[in-house]
Amino acid sequence: MIYTVECSFADPDSEAEWNDFYSLEKLPALISVSGFHTSQRFRALHGGCPFYLALHSIDGLDVLMGEEYRQKGGGNFARWQQHITDWHRNLYDGVERAPSIGEGEHLALSANGPEPLIRLGLIPRAMQAVAMEKVPEFRWLAKVERGRTADLKSSPEAVHFYAPMTEQLTHDTAFDKAR
Repeated sequence: MIYTVECSFADPDSEAEWNDFYSLEKLPALISVSGFHTSQRFRALHGGCPFYLALHSIDGLDVLMGEEYRQKGGGNFARWQQHITDWHRNLYDGVERAPSIGEGEHLALSANGPEPLIRLGLIPRAMQAVAMEKVPEFRWLAKVERGRTADLKSSPEAVHFYAPMTEQLTHDTAFDKAR
């Protein structure tokens, strides 16, 4: 399943420090939780959606309800909570693992069906919200390969594009580094 966390941040003075916390502390803590398989963080290329997106591949809702998640990954935003806006969390079924988006690649998301992604020559993967906010109920994601960035300029308004802020972390890699 894919666990999404989306938000914007309203304080430019502390945003760099918040991004360091999220990318360097929060993601590694999350990926160490049993049931988390991948984690990656993104920044929106255009407006019309929350500015930040984190995609996590997890086993299911029980992972997010467990004590290990609460201890290692849940919460710990108190310092920045007042600046976090447009915050949304969803759990989607239909895609087992989030694609790894590398440097020069982008992630495309559509809540208006797969057609906008297909018209861009992308291969959409369907997801259905099964827990949390459940909005949007359906989403389609696609990987935009290197060299296809020209497609982003002529994209339909219904498609949101994201650039990676981090590499995709994997549970196995985090476990190996901890040893």
